[in-house]
Amino acid sequence: MTAVTGQAAAAAPELIHHALVYGSDEAFLSATTGFCRDGLAGGDRVLAVTTPANIGLLEDALGPAAAGVEFVAADDWYGAPGRTLAAYGRYVDAHKVRHRRVRIIGEPVWHGRSPAEEAEWTRYESVINAAFAGSPAWIVCPYDERTLPERIVADARRTHPKLLTGSAEHDSHAYTDPAAFAHASDHLPLPPPAGAGEEIRFDADLGRMRQRVAARAAALGLSAGQIDRLLLAVNEVAANAVQHGGGHGRILLWADAAGIGCDVADPGRLSTPFPGYLPPDPLADRGHGLWVVRQLCELLEIRTGRNGTQVRLHLARG
Repeated sequence: MTAVTGQAAAAAPELIHHALVYGSDEAFLSATTGFCRDGLAGGDRVLAVTTPANIGLLEDALGPAAAGVEFVAADDWYGAPGRTLAAYGRYVDAHKVRHRRVRIIGEPVWHGRSPAEEAEWTRYESVINAAFAGSPAWIVCPYDERTLPERIVADARRTHPKLLTGSAEHDSHAYTDPAAFAHASDHLPLPPPAGAGEEIRFDADLGRMRQRVAARAAALGLSAGQIDRLLLAVNEVAANAVQHGGGHGRILLWADAAGIGCDVADPGRLSTPFPGYLPPDPLADRGHGLWVVRQLCELLEIRTGRNGTQVRLHLARG
C-alpha cells in the first residue's frame, strides 16, 4: 500500500485512475477531502461530480476551501457514456496546465440503469484508462458499497488499476487491460429486440435507406426532430457498413418503454477495441462516424466478431 501525495502525482503527469469503494460517509471523506485539499494547495484544478448528499458532506468538510472546487450533481453529468467521456475530455483539455493535475472526483450513476446501460457504463469506466492515457487527469471514482450491488463493486476492481483507501492506494489485482476488457465484452450477445418491424436491407444507396427508416420512424410516432437525429445516427453507421462491412447490411427499428431502438448489422468486423469512444483527429478524413453516433445516442452497444458486426442504437423519445 502506497501513500498518495500531491508532489508524487505532479512529478509524473500521466493518468491516475482510482476506484474508491466506501462504506460510510467517513470513508468517503477520508479519501476525498485530502484529495481536494492537496490539489488546491498545489494549484490543480478540482472537479467533484457526485451525489447531492456527498457534495454537501464535502462542502462542509472543506469549509472555505470548498469555494475552489467545482461541484456538479452526478445526475446532471452522467447522461450517456459517449457524451460523458467527451465532456470529461473537454474539461481536462480546457484546464490542463504544465506540471499541474486536473483532479476529478467522478461518481457514476448506477441506480435505475437497465442491464444494457449498466454494461455500457462499466465499459466506459474501462475505456477511461485508454481515453485519458498520457493526460494529466487524476480521476477518483467513488462506489458506495452500502447501496450498490456487489457485481458493480466487483467490476470497479476490474476497470480501475488502483484502489484508494483514505490517503493510501494499492493495486487492483482484478484489473483487466482495457483492450482485453473490450474484447471480452464484444462476445456477449445482445438480447433480441422486442417488437421489431420489417427488416430494412440496404446497400450503397443510402438515400433509399434513409427514406425507409424515416417512414418506419414516423409510423412509430417520432417527431420530425427525433427522426432527423435518428437518420443522422443510422446513416453514419450504415455508411461505415457500406465502406468497411462488405457493402451492405440490414436494419431493424422498434419502440419500447425507454425510447427507440435500432439495430444495424453487417458482415464486416471492427478492428478497433474502442469504436467511437476515442475522439478523432479533427483534421482527419475518417474516424468521425461512430464518435458522432455516440454523441447523438443515449446508448450505443456494439458487438463484433467472426459473424459480423451488430450496432444497437438507443435514442430517447424526448
